[in-house]
Amino acid sequence: MDINKVYHGFKLLEERPLKELNSIGRIFEHEKSGARLFHLENQDDNKVFSISFRTPPNDSTGVPHILEHSVLCGSKKFPVKEPFVELIKGSMNTFLNAMTYPDKTMYPVASRNDKDFLNLMDVYLDAVLHPNIYKYPEIMMQEGWHYELEDKNSELTYKGVVYNEMKGALSSPDSLMMRKVQESLFPDTPYYFESGGDPDFIPDLTQEKFVEFHKKYYHPSNSYIYLYGNMDLLKHLEFIDKNYLSEFDRISVDSKIAEQPAFKEEKRLVVEYPISPSEKEQDKTFLSLNFAVGSATDAETALAFEILEHLLLETPAAPLKKALVEADLGKDVFGYYDDSALQPTFSVVVKNSNEDKEEQFKKVVLDTIEKLVKDGIKKDLIESSINIKEFQLRESEFDGYPKGLIYNIQAMNSWLYDANPTLHLEYSDKLAAVKTALTTNYFEALLKKYVLDNNHRSVLIVKPKKGLAEKMAEELKTKLNKYKDSLSDSELQKIIENTKKLRERQTSVDSPEDLAKIPLLSLDDLNKKAEQLPLVEKAEKGVKVLHHPIFTGGIAYLNLYFDTTVIPKEKLPYLTILAKVLGKLNTNSHNYEELSNLINIHTGGIRYSGSDTYSKAGSADIFYPKFTVRAKSLVDKLPKLSELICEILGSTVYNDKKRLKEIIQEFRSRLEARMFDRGHLVAAKRVCSYFSQKAKYDELLNGLSFYEFILDLENNFDAKAEEIIDNLENISELVFNKNNLMVGITLDDKEYAAFSDNLNILTGCLNSDEVKSYEYDLELNKLNEGLMTSAKVQYVAKGYNFKKLGYEYNGSMQVLKTIAGLDYLWNKVRVLGGAYGSFARFEWSGNLVLSSYRDPNLAETLKVYDELPDYLRSFEADERELTKYVIGTVSELDYPLTPYMKGETADEYYIRGISQEDVQKERDQIINTKVSDIKGFADLVSKSMEQNCLCALGNEDKLKANKDIFGSIKNIFE
Repeated sequence: MDINKVYHGFKLLEERPLKELNSIGRIFEHEKSGARLFHLENQDDNKVFSISFRTPPNDSTGVPHILEHSVLCGSKKFPVKEPFVELIKGSMNTFLNAMTYPDKTMYPVASRNDKDFLNLMDVYLDAVLHPNIYKYPEIMMQEGWHYELEDKNSELTYKGVVYNEMKGALSSPDSLMMRKVQESLFPDTPYYFESGGDPDFIPDLTQEKFVEFHKKYYHPSNSYIYLYGNMDLLKHLEFIDKNYLSEFDRISVDSKIAEQPAFKEEKRLVVEYPISPSEKEQDKTFLSLNFAVGSATDAETALAFEILEHLLLETPAAPLKKALVEADLGKDVFGYYDDSALQPTFSVVVKNSNEDKEEQFKKVVLDTIEKLVKDGIKKDLIESSINIKEFQLRESEFDGYPKGLIYNIQAMNSWLYDANPTLHLEYSDKLAAVKTALTTNYFEALLKKYVLDNNHRSVLIVKPKKGLAEKMAEELKTKLNKYKDSLSDSELQKIIENTKKLRERQTSVDSPEDLAKIPLLSLDDLNKKAEQLPLVEKAEKGVKVLHHPIFTGGIAYLNLYFDTTVIPKEKLPYLTILAKVLGKLNTNSHNYEELSNLINIHTGGIRYSGSDTYSKAGSADIFYPKFTVRAKSLVDKLPKLSELICEILGSTVYNDKKRLKEIIQEFRSRLEARMFDRGHLVAAKRVCSYFSQKAKYDELLNGLSFYEFILDLENNFDAKAEEIIDNLENISELVFNKNNLMVGITLDDKEYAAFSDNLNILTGCLNSDEVKSYEYDLELNKLNEGLMTSAKVQYVAKGYNFKKLGYEYNGSMQVLKTIAGLDYLWNKVRVLGGAYGSFARFEWSGNLVLSSYRDPNLAETLKVYDELPDYLRSFEADERELTKYVIGTVSELDYPLTPYMKGETADEYYIRGISQEDVQKERDQIINTKVSDIKGFADLVSKSMEQNCLCALGNEDKLKANKDIFGSIKNIFE
């Protein structure tokens, strides 16, 4: 294409190859509207489009976040209530979402289908440029906040999706700490404010300020449009220009973000978070030391600090982490480097500490870094961290996010601040500069400049406070009661009418005419044939091998599956502990620091999981538990990879009590954080453990039962240390046995010999004694627990196993999942109930679970679950509507898999006994789903709900007020 030539209104400003991405990068400007556009052309069929806006907040009402939700609630061209949900239900998207950052809002979509991609782009452009928020104030009320009042005698409350989402988010101390770092470092900039919204301030947002924010920032002149993948670029440029941008004239938008002037001295910020009255305050404080690090447009320093943070804090050999752990300042140490703002930040965190350790914490951090600067960082440590980063950059595999979206986010880290969008994508020259650290004091100079000599830093203390949640709840209740008492009858009536009006909009049905405006593929656009995952079963040197001949770009992906039925029932939780300690303890040949460096220098990483379970296809209770070692390296490094795995599995020394205690403390701390953020999974897993052998096993090794187990180990470590060591030694010898092993290997056919030639190295360290297997008969009890925390929201789950009621799995249940989750539960639990999310699961094993996420309700949500059968009995859908649900379901099946994911999925099918015929049968049943199939599931769901197996995790007061629902209620944290 020609520089300075105009293509459909877009002037090409720059074009050049980006060799690191195997792409051509083009930068355009739309002459009439002022919109910027960045295009990455390559052969990736998973195309990405996004439109982003610079949206700096000027308060903590969460207007950027509420707007992100709200623009997707109907627009001029697509006036249905929620086009976003209609697209999830019925498009072939591989990604569909929106994200609010501290200074930008992004609206990305992805699809492999050309027609679908254009449809998604159309809906998103209309949503952001012509939303219905001006027409319907109820949209802000629903997604942001509103006063809820049914009648004059009812209690006045706040309700809203973002309001409840942020109540949940800021209940987690880990989340609260990360959100407060920027506030502590940038008090005079937009980063001081909570762009997601602080529940204390969200109710200050008015409809006028809400639409004013959109009017100011959501103009093409303030937009950043991105296109990625194998596409007809001119066709898309023409579409964007003709249908949208041509109607806008360029304006000046004042969205520029000013830098925070550097501090003359360190700042200190103390923040409190609530804990339950029964929890102890000891060892629950977070201490963090935070530094402003240069500018987002300094790509070399950004890359260097990513590596430096890993080197200092993320590996067993990390010197700063080691110093902090040895100083016994807390039970978990970690750090992070955040380059998603104009001024990136580097943070060092000690968790499960106490406020009186503040000065010692700062001293250890600064003294350790001063020593590293003075004496130099070990070169093998530098080499290992650079290598692992380079492996990640070259591998370019991003589980969960399309590759093109990751590049988009990286581009925004410079583009948003008026620098070239390619700045962080072209990493070769920056990496070469960083590699000079192998022969110079490159990293030491960075630490001196940005840590030791940097006064632009803060100490952030996040500490627990008993009774804080209750105090805040009481203050809110008093505030609302006082406000209600101050209102005249007519003002009260206005709130009642607004509540009613919102409810009417929420319960109204979109007209068939409006629904028909949402573009939809036909069933003919679907691939009727299920993808065949390559798998060749082989026997090599007495070991079963599953080879997946796929082009991997010279990388070998290796999975070792050890059967764990050799472990007696009472020892099972130790499998999870074993997975956590491997690679973090000394071996007979290396200490754990040396081992960590060797792994990072020679491989792309080695990971361990002791709790993988694979349910037998068609069975409710038969499952195959595995201890899995997942490893990757360049093909020519397979001998070294094999040696390292052999060394770790065969000669780890388990008797270092001090080190074991450190690992157990850290693991327990991270489990707690996960339970806060993923409460819906905790509750769902717990419910399934009441009626499913597999789920009970999962619970013992990876759920609340395991958390209680590791808590006991930590609290009684000194008394149990010898027992822990003996158990780890015994189960490692039982599990790591050649007779237990099956191997999955994903690499090109022509490179297979590099694997088979080194298999003897891999198995040389394994025991080969005859093995004895156990059959587990785990005790199942319907406990119906209420799990109390200091959270301000609930996670509510209910379910049963329908196979135990005589029903069989059918692929149409996946269409039922789409309908139940994105229609019934979305409307009842999210839209009307105000929860942030709701989910339905129908598994091959027969497990059926309904759950909610950051839910202000409890009994009301359980009632919604119980009424699902009534909805199904009266379910009706015309051909178009049903086609939409089918397409949305197939899109989940057709998510693009990386070579590694293809290999691992094929392994899973093999272990579970799922044939290609089974996969095709499920796909056929999905595509051929009829309305009668959905209606026919009503009795199955009804009988499952009648078993009344439920669990809720959430607010202590809420659970106590509903104690009659539960068999028992208990606190889950000490």
